[in-house]
This record gives sequence, structure tokens and C-alpha cells, in this order.
Amino acid sequence: MTDQLTPEKILQTGLAFWPAKTLLSAVEMGVFTELAHGPEPHDSLAGRLGLHPRSSRDFLDTLVALGFLTRTGEVYANTPEVDLFLDRRKPSYVGGILEMANHRLYPFWGGLTEALRTGLPQNEVKSGAAGLFQTLYAEPARLREFLASMTGISHGANLTIAHSFPWKDYRSFVDVGTAQGDLAAQVALANSHLSGTGFDLAEVAPIFEEYVAGVGVADRLKFKPGDFFKDDLPKADVLMMGHILHDWDLPTKKMLIGKAYAALPAGGALVVYEAIIDNDRSKNAFGLMMSLN
Repeated sequence: MTDQLTPEKILQTGLAFWPAKTLLSAVEMGVFTELAHGPEPHDSLAGRLGLHPRSSRDFLDTLVALGFLTRTGEVYANTPEVDLFLDRRKPSYVGGILEMANHRLYPFWGGLTEALRTGLPQNEVKSGAAGLFQTLYAEPARLREFLASMTGISHGANLTIAHSFPWKDYRSFVDVGTAQGDLAAQVALANSHLSGTGFDLAEVAPIFEEYVAGVGVADRLKFKPGDFFKDDLPKADVLMMGHILHDWDLPTKKMLIGKAYAALPAGGALVVYEAIIDNDRSKNAFGLMMSLN
């Protein structure tokens, strides 16, 4: 039986940071946005990206081997997937979450062993800085990147909620922790009878207002500043929480759900979407790793 066993999965997982960082660096340098203009020869592309000649071919050819680029002779081009999802100029761009992963999560995950042994956070707090959200919200550029990353990771779920939930039975909604406002925007786009509110900290307001205006639903969406730890949640027929509850321990989760219940009328609804751990805690690896994260 041992003749049938191979270390392939072990080695692929143990070295998975190689392809991950290759892709993250490509997103950071705008490789796919550059190639969205059209195919480009190696020397021209490497020059525009500022790549050193020692590693430029290995880097670009690795992206070919990983399936993110194609190459014909010396000419590189995007695959259809990256052209749609990793061109910063397209509304379908999901790279915001990858930009955040590159700048924050990749270095912080280097401290996982220490976190497992000490129980201490390995993010900004470790070096004496403020907590995650205080740090993110204090710097406009970093906040914008973080909020865009939330859109990137949630856009597919947002579209599903906008089209699958029985919205005809309701008239108003609140998106709690709205970030850029993509969930609120998609719900409004798909349901012209609805009006909605994005609820988040005050620093988010200009980013939310710019985003919903850009997709053409500013007339039916408003922003309400607030802190869901300190303030009551706005009242509406439906409240939504996307990727909110996973950040907190069980008592805090229950507190936030209790606030949602208090804000809803009889017959109202709470919509939650999350990286949920399966009941057996053995199948949804992403949910478990999100908890580690």
C-alpha cells in the first residue's frame, strides 16, 4: 500500500507560498493591467514594469506555467480570466483582496507559529501600532485599498444575494459594515423598488458615496455613520452582514445579532454571508483558515 502513497500533496501545500507570492507580486506591479492593453513582447513589457533582466523571464514564464499568462514566441498576453478579473480599470476587478493580502496578510502569516504558541496577535498590534481597524481607517489610501478588497472578495456573493433573496416582500434594507457599498449597490440595481442604507464608520462615507454614484444608484442609497459596537443599528425591513461576524468572538457575534433583531420589524430578515466553518470542522478548509487569519 505504501507504494501508492506520494508526497505530492504535502510538497505542493508546503511550497504553496511560491505561486501565491508570484501572483501577488504580479498584481502589485500591475502586470495584468498593463497587458490588458494588448499582447506585448518581453523586452517592452519588462521595461514598462521595471523588471530586472536577471529574473524577468523566469517571472513572466512562471506566470505562463501557472496559467495566468500565455506566450507566443516572445510575446505575452493575459488569459481571459485575469483580463476580466485582474485589470484594475475594469469593474470586475477582484484584485483588491490580493493587494491587501500582499501588503498585510502575507507578512503577518509568517508569525503563525508564534501565534499558535502564544495566543498573541501578529498584526499591527504586535509592533505597538493601533489595532487592525484603527490602523486601516486612519490612513485614507490604506482604507480605500481595504474597502476595495472587501468588494473583490464579496462581489459574487453580493450578486447572488441581490438576485436570489425574495426582495419583492420588502421595501428597505441596511448593509451593516458596508465598506465600498457593493452589496447595497447590487441589491439596489437588481430591485428598483428598494431603498437602502450603508452603515459603517464615518471615514467610509466619501468612498461609499463615490462608489454608489459610479454605479448609478446614489438616488436610492444613503450612508449612515456609526459604530456597531456603540450605536444601535438603523431600522429597516432587512439587515445584511457580510464578512462581519467572523472577526469577533462568540459573545460579540451574539451581541451584533441581537442588535440586528432589535432593529428589525416583525417579519423582517437578517441576511448573513460568511466564511463559515462546517459543523464537523473537517471540510471547509477556507473557513478554518479564515478563523486562523
